[in-house]
Amino acid sequence: MVERPTTEEYAAYYEGYIQLVPEGNIIERLELQANIIPTLLSSLTEEQANYRYAEGKWSVKEVIGHLLDNERIMSSRLLRIARGEQANHPGYDQDVLMQTHPFNAYTLADLSEEYAVIRRSTILMLRRLTPEAWLCRGIVSDNPASARSIAFVMAGHELHHCSVLRDRYSLDLKL
Repeated sequence: MVERPTTEEYAAYYEGYIQLVPEGNIIERLELQANIIPTLLSSLTEEQANYRYAEGKWSVKEVIGHLLDNERIMSSRLLRIARGEQANHPGYDQDVLMQTHPFNAYTLADLSEEYAVIRRSTILMLRRLTPEAWLCRGIVSDNPASARSIAFVMAGHELHHCSVLRDRYSLDLKL
């Protein structure tokens, strides 16, 4: 089992995400999460999925799109660090990514399929990491990052946004 990362393995910014992740196997946690978003999307109408709780806030579809972008970026970082790359992996501006991609034009089925494929790819990659690879460290945005810390950030980031969807969008999510 992959242990929870220590605070020396990630930037302080990620502490809140990592603390959201319950104790236990991180791969199993990501597998459990893999059912939440598709189940949510299958319960919504297009109108509900285009809902924004306030002006200037993302729609439900855009929140899911952000989760897609984030998992792709984090998985790439994790792969490169786990394989020993020492380059400084740059940050990303979520707002720029959202401004230039039309997630609201996606159908609910498209979002669900894309989410399932991306999460499945992440899980397959993580299952094949060696114990040593989980502990590899690199740099992300000029801060230390271990492969295992990135996996915990991915899980916590999704938990955070699922809480937002539940609390701000009044969606029925079983976290």
